[in-house]
Order: sequence, then C-alpha cells, then structure tokens
Amino acid sequence: MIRNYYGKITLSIIKPDAIQNGYTFPILMMIFKAGFSIKSIKTMKISKKLAIKFYDEHKNKYFFSHLIDFITSGPVLSMILNKNNAVKDFRKLIGDTNPTVAKKGTIRNLYATSLNMNAIHGSNSNENAIKESLFIFSNSSILL
Repeated sequence: MIRNYYGKITLSIIKPDAIQNGYTFPILMMIFKAGFSIKSIKTMKISKKLAIKFYDEHKNKYFFSHLIDFITSGPVLSMILNKNNAVKDFRKLIGDTNPTVAKKGTIRNLYATSLNMNAIHGSNSNENAIKESLFIFSNSSILL
C-alpha cells in the first residue's frame, strides 16, 4: 500500500528557528499556495535519541553534533505533504540548504537563519520521503 504514495508524498519539518521566529504560518501559506495538501501533521519536541536515528546518515560529518543540538532545541512541526512530484516540487519550494545561495522567494531564502539553522526540512528522495514519514509518524496507517 505504501508504494501507492511513491512520488506523491514528502516529509517536511518546520524547524525550531522558524517556529521561534514566528514563521510557521507564512511557511504553511507558501506550502498551500504551491499546491500541497497535508496528509498528516503534528507538533513535537524531537528527543536526542530520535534525532540521532533520524540524521544517522550524517553521523560522521563535522556538523552532526550541532545539527542534533539544533533540532532538539525547541518544538518542530512535522508534516506529510501530498502532491504529485512531491519531493521534487518541495525541494524547489524550500530552496538550497544554504539560505545565502537559495533562490529568491524560496522558504529558506526568506526564513532561514543560517546554513545550520535553515528553517525547514524536506525529504531528498522518494525513498527517503516514505522512510522518514514512517519514522516520524511511526503509525503506518497514516499512509493507508
């Protein structure tokens, strides 16, 4: 059943910096205007243990400890977004990881604080969209 969502969902996490700076609503408006619908949504505080598992692919990179400290520093808004070509379209909407080079008008260009505090997460592949969605929303019935 999950295969039915391949290419049609992406995971998004509005990160602590964007929430603390009051950008949640403007970001949500950009997401809706871009044609995404929300399949599932929850506000949560990511534990250190969950963050380490979620960002496991980065464990040997120089920024890993800062990333874990940052993502666990406050509440986040996690969403499974639905749209055809979801991953590709969402990556275009959020812009480059580095807000100083992100295309004008993208979420990161408008709302990111820095390279490390870049306002929003978006899955980087269709495979990761499903994996990350199931990880954050551990109840797979959300995709059925």
